[in-house]
Amino acid sequence: MKDLKDFSIPFIGLRLGSHLFEYQISKKFFEAYNFDEFNDCDVHVSINLTKKSTFIELDFKVKGSVNVPCDVTTELFDQEVKGDLHLIVKFGPEFNDDNDDVLIIPHEEYQINVSQYIYELIILSVPNKRIHPKVLDGTMESEALKRLEELKIKENNAAEEQDSTDPRWDKLKDLLTDK
Repeated sequence: MKDLKDFSIPFIGLRLGSHLFEYQISKKFFEAYNFDEFNDCDVHVSINLTKKSTFIELDFKVKGSVNVPCDVTTELFDQEVKGDLHLIVKFGPEFNDDNDDVLIIPHEEYQINVSQYIYELIILSVPNKRIHPKVLDGTMESEALKRLEELKIKENNAAEEQDSTDPRWDKLKDLLTDK
């Protein structure tokens, strides 16, 4: 995790007010977490740290793309990633991150490592179902799509099956109309 030391922000020497920190995230960042679902990564992270007298506010903004396989065709494509996170850092007797919006760190701390928050924000910004844009607009041609089209259930067959019913059920329907 020594690669992640670059993500430690020393706040003790900062004056009160707003400070901007920017990071460029690549695949190497995710290798530190042993996360290998992305083939490549190009994400820009900007963190606006606002130091107040009794607490610190962190506003994270991520924007970029990650190269992932399509869930339908397994073709690689660049998935757009965009997200933001607001975090309040307070000081207390011991470390506590039970609340998602408030982080409590010990009074004697002089820096905060933001790598875990960047990691989680990027991961959660990627959609659960990743579909190649060419699949959505219908311009992609691949063997997987052709095979899926062949295996697709035909709607005409389903409609014909609904029209032809078992004669035994028809007799039961007559009982309802005889009243």
